[in-house]
Amino acid sequence: MKEIYFAGGCFWGTQHLLKQIKGVCATEAGYANGNTPNPTYKEVYTDSTGYAETVRVVYDPNELELELLVELYFSSIDPTSLNKQGGDIGTRYRTGIYYTDGQDLPTIQQVYDRVAAQHSEPLAVELEPLKNFFPAEEYHQDYLDKNPTGYCHIPYALIELARKANR
Repeated sequence: MKEIYFAGGCFWGTQHLLKQIKGVCATEAGYANGNTPNPTYKEVYTDSTGYAETVRVVYDPNELELELLVELYFSSIDPTSLNKQGGDIGTRYRTGIYYTDGQDLPTIQQVYDRVAAQHSEPLAVELEPLKNFFPAEEYHQDYLDKNPTGYCHIPYALIELARKANR
């Protein structure tokens, strides 16, 4: 198994989308690359901790290529929007790809560069090694499964497409 971390705005929708993908074994909502230990949602919400709402993704590289996973992530965000996705605004909603294995960087960079070439504006997606990650509170985990009518900035059609692709 391998892992990678995606910040895609509100982690509710990002987690819900990514867990639909065949080859993703586990997801966990949390806070990444911030400045304080063990942050709470209340602290992260102030935008003073440096954390981004992020989803930890554990996947089987024999079932899912990293390149495809990164492409699917990019399809769920506006990569040129700084600190904003959908109706969510603030540094905690910034976009980013945080890796734990340096050998993954060339693959991630290749997709990043391909997406960048499709836009006239620079990408606002951080591409960095993971510094730290703290799981979010339990009520945030699998939030949209528990609250099917809850807010999600990712188009429902994209989530349905990912779900159907696994059948």
